[in-house]
Amino acid sequence: MVLSSIGTITTAVKATQSLLSIVSSYKQIAETERTKRREIAAFEKTQCVDILSSAYSEYKIIAEEEKTKRREIDAWEKEAITKINAQRDLLIAYLDRSFDERAENFRALFAVVDSAIASGNNEQLALTLNSITEIAKSSPFKDLANIASVRAALDDPNHEWTF
Repeated sequence: MVLSSIGTITTAVKATQSLLSIVSSYKQIAETERTKRREIAAFEKTQCVDILSSAYSEYKIIAEEEKTKRREIDAWEKEAITKINAQRDLLIAYLDRSFDERAENFRALFAVVDSAIASGNNEQLALTLNSITEIAKSSPFKDLANIASVRAALDDPNHEWTF
């Protein structure tokens, strides 16, 4: 019986040693897995920081490009407004002079009418009234009827305006 007890004890010792070996292997595997998880977590954090850093750098580049575009648009806007104002001033000056010239022509013609009436010269009176009628029929805006030619003239810095 002692022999059978020794065999049982030996088997129990071997089983215990095997169990200890299994537990030790499990602990090593678990520690290895924890280390791998920590490395993966650290790697993921590093990747996250890299992605954030890259996204921020890209944002800064795009923001600077957009600032540049806004400055270009502002400069274009100022240039366009200046050009429009210059064209407006030129057109207003043209209209002022056209109406001034027209008014002066009417004054001169009515002076001739007064003179013709005073002298009794009906032929001169008829010609002068005909001239007044023709001038009254024509519009000072007739030269502006063709917008394309006016636009071309306004865009041409060498265009000479005659009033």
